[in-house]
Amino acid sequence: MNNELSTLHDGTYGRVRDTVLTAKNKVYAAVNFAMVEAYWEIGKEIAESIGDRAEYGKGLIKYLSERLSAEFGKGFDESTLRKMRKFYTLFPIRDSLSPELSWTHYRMLIRIENAERRDYYANESIECGWTVRQLERQINSFYYDRLIATQESGKESVKNEIYTTEPQNAPSYLLKDPYILEFLDLKENRDYHELELEQELIDKLQDFLLELGKGFSFVARQKRHYPLL
Repeated sequence: MNNELSTLHDGTYGRVRDTVLTAKNKVYAAVNFAMVEAYWEIGKEIAESIGDRAEYGKGLIKYLSERLSAEFGKGFDESTLRKMRKFYTLFPIRDSLSPELSWTHYRMLIRIENAERRDYYANESIECGWTVRQLERQINSFYYDRLIATQESGKESVKNEIYTTEPQNAPSYLLKDPYILEFLDLKENRDYHELELEQELIDKLQDFLLELGKGFSFVARQKRHYPLL
């Protein structure tokens, strides 16, 4: 293939690739926001049904968890239902929900008790396009507090540090987010290399032997066996 033809092919490939990636992003965004809205609605229904009746709420959440898990599988344990209720409580205006933020973003945001901090991190995540990992790093590194304490001349450098510590790389498989998989009732298709699979199996075996207690021993992770002569 001559250079001119190769350049033409590369150009076509680039445009086709961009189309595929754009479509994938649109599908992810649509599914993601549908999930966020659904969990907000669930949280609203639970919050309004419970009201101020704390004891009734415990029983209702347990009941809903059992019924929903039986019908829809993972993703509706009691802890997650309580998070949905808190999500609605902290973000009571449906129109304020952002399609740029995933359920994982919101799960992190509802951990922040201070409303001003929470709103700041939410707005920055939207405006700066922070990934969940970037948001988590900013929260854990007290980004909001450091920015307030920084003089005006140094604020830009504090704002830009995230892009060196946590580069914004597009994920290869957007729909492998575990919450998306649970929402769509899909099984995660993870490929294990031999050593990874061995590690998983040995870890499970080791935990099992430790639970059995006295009289059992874990000899080694790998022990070669030689044929008897």
